[in-house]
Parts: sequence; structure tokens; C-alpha cells
Amino acid sequence: MKRALTPRKAINSQGKVNYSEGFQAWNVLNLKKELFEEFPQLKQKRSKFCYEIVYHRDPKEFEKAIKEMVKGGKNVMPLLLWIYMED
Repeated sequence: MKRALTPRKAINSQGKVNYSEGFQAWNVLNLKKELFEEFPQLKQKRSKFCYEIVYHRDPKEFEKAIKEMVKGGKNVMPLLLWIYMED
């Protein structure tokens, strides 16, 4: 069973995506201390966490999904993630 982690306050954090030599893949997201302060559960090494990524193709599609989420009564707040390419 999945339970959403819900923050007590708004979080604005920036991080990096790194290449993992061991897995030979771009699979390492570095989370900043703001997230660990808000979600101390993430520090529990024996806990298991999963995630779901939904990336809409345009703002209208995204807005429609948000409206459906609110109307559907889901008790979860989405996490917005922007992916940038650095120079």
C-alpha cells in the first residue's frame, strides 16, 4: 500500500541528477537537506519508498490533470519537478 508523504510547508529545492558508475545509468537524484528536514522518514534506511512520475506534454494537459485530481478527491499533493540541461 502506498501512502503519500505530505509536507507541512512549501518546499523549494534544487538538486542534480548524476550518472551512477555502478548501475551505468542516470539514476541518482541528489535530494537537498530541505526535503530531509520536511520528510525525516527518508532517512530511515530500512524503509522502502517508491515514486510516480507524470510528465505532461503541455500546460493545458497538466491543468486538466490537476483539475481531475482535485475533483477526484485524491488526498495528495503533486511534486513539481523541472528537468533542465546545464551548460
